[in-house]
Amino acid sequence: MSSQFPSSQFHPPQSKADADPRRWVALAVLLLASFMNLIDVTIVNVALPSLQQNLGADPTQIEWVIAAYVLAFALGLLPFGRLGDIVGRTRMFLIGVAAFTLASAFCGLAPSIEWLIIARVLQGLAGAAMTPQVLAIAQVTFPPEEKGQAFSLFGLSAGLAAVAGPIVGGLLIGANFFDLDWRPIFLVNIPFGIFAVIAGWYLIPRTPGHPTLKNDFVGIGLFGIAMVAMVFPLVEGHALGWPTWLWGLMAVGLLFAGMFIIWERHRARIDQPQLLNFSLISNPNYLLGLLITTIFASGVPAMFMVISLLLQSGYNFTPLESGLTNTPFSVGVLAVSLFIGRLGQRYLRTRLALGAAILVVGITWLDFIIGGLGDSVDHWTFLPPLLLAGLGLGLGFSGLFQSVLGGVPARDAGAGSGALQAFQQVGGAIGVALVGQIFFTQLAAGFAAGNAPHVAFAEAAAPAIVYQIISFGLVVILVPFLKIKRPDQSAGAPAAPPVVVEA
Repeated sequence: MSSQFPSSQFHPPQSKADADPRRWVALAVLLLASFMNLIDVTIVNVALPSLQQNLGADPTQIEWVIAAYVLAFALGLLPFGRLGDIVGRTRMFLIGVAAFTLASAFCGLAPSIEWLIIARVLQGLAGAAMTPQVLAIAQVTFPPEEKGQAFSLFGLSAGLAAVAGPIVGGLLIGANFFDLDWRPIFLVNIPFGIFAVIAGWYLIPRTPGHPTLKNDFVGIGLFGIAMVAMVFPLVEGHALGWPTWLWGLMAVGLLFAGMFIIWERHRARIDQPQLLNFSLISNPNYLLGLLITTIFASGVPAMFMVISLLLQSGYNFTPLESGLTNTPFSVGVLAVSLFIGRLGQRYLRTRLALGAAILVVGITWLDFIIGGLGDSVDHWTFLPPLLLAGLGLGLGFSGLFQSVLGGVPARDAGAGSGALQAFQQVGGAIGVALVGQIFFTQLAAGFAAGNAPHVAFAEAAAPAIVYQIISFGLVVILVPFLKIKRPDQSAGAPAAPPVVVEA
């Protein structure tokens, strides 16, 4: 442990004079780790066709490359967030970054698709260990007058990662360093991760842990089993032909979800820590917020899985060409992030509903273009609808978390925010599973009918993307029922997390 920051002497600064002079350098390390995690989310979709060809993966395995990471990340956010409270957030952050770096190496060196999926699970868990600590460390490192400026950089970093991911992924795969094909998209994390661990060790303040706090391990187990039991059949169903046991497994998932609720109620009655505060589970407005968050987050990751496969496997785009075609979406998100902070807490539900409506228009436009594709693709035709959809996502996400948390008592804001982030990731996994069902089923039918590859992929992509139109349309319908009981977040409430874009 660095002697410059003994945990027993650490206290949050109340003014610039009281703050550590190296806080901005420490923030740079936090941003580097966060950027590394976010760009890894956006970079993978560009590599999916190369992965499928190089490792001989079937469609279900390709889905798991995305879903395994997202699901592991979702399941780890709440327990690792609590573990950071127990052992100290800086220590947990450094462990998470080191584990993420090691898992990235496992991904890059995976000899088969099965090993890659396992490595992606480890990478997701490591990302979940790292991510909850980042904003929490920044929260106690900066004095009140600098927090707004510091947190704005996280949003900018997320936007830049969204833009850079598809392009960097395309460049790395196209360069084919040492004949490694897709592997550098994971291996590139290693030097940056090592640097982040070493720099973080010396620069980031040591926040003290609270060993008397306890984690809800039974709740973790029940929640994890419920989520896996419900998502696994959605991913594997089309490949296995939906046997009866898959429906039984989904029923088991619902059973464990019910057991989880009963267990959390029991923990609340005996005044013990809960994975998800029962006061939130019994709050109808918050549950509606969880539903909206899950639906909203389910729309984007799967869409770019479909677009990348359509462009590269259907129309022979290079990974770089595919990444550049997708970039307008990320540019739209970044453009919104540069000015949306000026609105503060104003027009939250309006921003969420309007953003979802813009997404419906943009994706409907995109679906119309895909449905009319012929023997070739003019990538410029993708630019306007993707840019419009990106603007919609940035606007919608800017109001999502605060709108949902607006009906949550201040005492539950931290737990409520953590749960929202977890369900955001669960939504992504469910979206990948459902859209994958539609896309790969239609694709198999197209090939069985003897269609040319570009025809089969286009005819599969068009109906698959309809899911996004329906999901964002449903958000527009549900948002007016969301109640905001207090106009601003309490002082103790965490900042909203940066937008994660899977492009």
